[in-house]
Amino acid sequence: MLKEPIVSIDLRKCQVAIVYTDIDVQAAIDAIAEPRRREILHLVRDHELASGRIAAHFDVTRQAVSQHLRILHDAGLVSERRDGTRRIYRARPEGLAELRAFLDEFWSERLEALRREVETEHRRRIDDGDRKQ
Repeated sequence: MLKEPIVSIDLRKCQVAIVYTDIDVQAAIDAIAEPRRREILHLVRDHELASGRIAAHFDVTRQAVSQHLRILHDAGLVSERRDGTRRIYRARPEGLAELRAFLDEFWSERLEALRREVETEHRRRIDDGDRKQ
């Protein structure tokens, strides 16, 4: 079961801040926040790739790519298997399941609440404008 996120809405600045309290969801959010890690997920989405082949796609050291792969693995977003000394990676779509469930819930329920709040604020401003005239 998903835990409730902490949502902060400031209508004056039209900003929404979300801090999710489920550690697995937070790990997935943190992992995919970095552009190289998202690119790695794209590379291994449909087929396995060795870490060296993944590293060849980037202009950073193999060690840096290995760190990105470790973060993705620890977040449950990629699987790793060994073939001799090689490490082979593949995306784990199920690793994104909790994050997707959170986002689906957020967009359906939270945005509806935000829409109601914005409409209420809009009506209040219209009413205030009518009173000023």
